[in-house]
Amino acid sequence: MGAVLLITGRPGVGKTTLIRRVAEALGDRAGGFYTEEIRGPQGRLGFRLVTLDGQAAIFAHVEWAARSPYRVGRYGVDVAALDRLGVAAIRQAMAEKEIVLVDEIGKMELFSQAFREALEAIVASPRPLIATITQSPHPWADAFKRRPGVTLWALTPANREMLQARAVQWAEQALAHVSHSS
Repeated sequence: MGAVLLITGRPGVGKTTLIRRVAEALGDRAGGFYTEEIRGPQGRLGFRLVTLDGQAAIFAHVEWAARSPYRVGRYGVDVAALDRLGVAAIRQAMAEKEIVLVDEIGKMELFSQAFREALEAIVASPRPLIATITQSPHPWADAFKRRPGVTLWALTPANREMLQARAVQWAEQALAHVSHSS
């Protein structure tokens, strides 16, 4: 079983920034994806999934709310886009990279059975995982947080800079442990 570091915190606290900084620090050793907001004059319109190798797709948008069977708040979710790009990025990272980064394990992403299965596959493998995870209650996410071997950190404005540095250290230690075990 690989080491798992989960980062939780309220929306807007800097979880995505943490994942992006870890990805920058690890370079080609890391694979996976992060999410970013799509903003317009009216504020947040949706979310884009961006793989660490540069592919991108919109996977949630306010304009899809009326036609998508999957909704979170005012957003319709395109689970097929998540499966096509996000789940593929996780699987590719498991096969080709040293560590997997996922931003985020949230209500939108958890609509996807393939996404949940990909996360289960990571934790069953020796591959380390760093992921952000919803702070809001969710049965699957809550159970994932309680798994043996999971380290859970709460990100706040007060500890944001320190946890970004600690996450990179955690990743380096997890990678060193994997290389010594193989």
